[in-house]
Amino acid sequence: MTFRDWQHLAPAAAARELHHRLRTRLAPAQQRAAVAQLRSEGELAELLARARAATPLGAVPYFAKDLYDTTGWPTLAGSTFLPEVRPAPAADSHLVGALAASGAVLAGKSHMHEFAYGITGENAHYGDCDRPGFPGRTTGGSSSGSAVLVGAGVVPLALGSDTGGSVRLPAAFCGLFGYRLTPRDVFIRDAVALAPSYDTAGWFTNNAADLLAVSAALVGSESTVREPRGGYLEMPGLDPEVALACRQAALHFTADLDDATRDALRETFAPAVDTYNTTVAREAWEVHQSWAERYRERYSAPVWQRLNRVHTLTPEQLAAAATHTTAIQARWREYFATHDYLVMAASPTPALTKPECTLENRGRILTLTAPASIGGLPVVTIPVALPSGLTTGLQVIVKEPRSAVVPWLLRVFGA
Repeated sequence: MTFRDWQHLAPAAAARELHHRLRTRLAPAQQRAAVAQLRSEGELAELLARARAATPLGAVPYFAKDLYDTTGWPTLAGSTFLPEVRPAPAADSHLVGALAASGAVLAGKSHMHEFAYGITGENAHYGDCDRPGFPGRTTGGSSSGSAVLVGAGVVPLALGSDTGGSVRLPAAFCGLFGYRLTPRDVFIRDAVALAPSYDTAGWFTNNAADLLAVSAALVGSESTVREPRGGYLEMPGLDPEVALACRQAALHFTADLDDATRDALRETFAPAVDTYNTTVAREAWEVHQSWAERYRERYSAPVWQRLNRVHTLTPEQLAAAATHTTAIQARWREYFATHDYLVMAASPTPALTKPECTLENRGRILTLTAPASIGGLPVVTIPVALPSGLTTGLQVIVKEPRSAVVPWLLRVFGA
């Protein structure tokens, strides 16, 4: 169901439909894994009745990733103890407030990878989120619950966040459209942080027209009088079926980069994974250090291990990360002096099985996603079908959130 389909339902019917879809499209274990908070049918119907359905987002129900504050509900961020160390929300986060002003209705909050420190959609406390239609394959993380709820058609919109790919990867794995914004903007500053240099707000929809509607309502765009200039950069390490599908999808609207530009980008991006991991380890510890030792038994083992990586970092590693950050950002500025967008695969594989959620595959994913994260750049994710029935995606990286590339691209894909 599109935004318009939901808007055409009477408020009570829409609330009933949402609850019905949640019960019938997600098994009980997946409901627990995906849903942190849920409004009752009656409360949701009342809020939908008050919403302005005449606006593009009016009376559109959505879920918010549980690192955005909402009054009346605790913010867990995928953990079991965050409300014990952080004050109860006194106000809605800025992004939730902006959606309310646009007429959208918060139906609930979605679970996530613990503290957003992971990209596989696993959560030892609430359960792992499966890619809808393929039990045992992950949604990807950390915006796992949001991706499940949109992918299963429970809601047409859900908020995520993206530090190292947590909108881009779930969108690719679940066949969704996704949009990530930029670090330190107003929509992410009041969310629970992982690594503020890279954290961004974002959202998922099932189709290009709805993604365009959300982006237009919350961000807007510049107009253009020419067709944008971009190119496709194929990175090494993709599964063969992913490489073929992504290249074919990209060449529908762009061309391969020239050899010199391709080689320069690949060379500069080569240290991006180590740079990303080092910077996130340092910043995540800064976020957690005031309570981490007291609550160490309440963290899952993988997240605690990642947090403690900071203690193994050497001055040389920190200096190298700073140097490579400067070089990667400079390369992006050089690229955008002559181009409007860059297209790359959003995932090296289709949705992973649990045994495939390895450090090696995490590295393969970050090889694709870390360059844009280090650049602090907005990204639209476009789903790409695979012969197996699974999906991957393209990430279309742009210079700034209001880029005219965004509406142009989404119209290419049916908006």
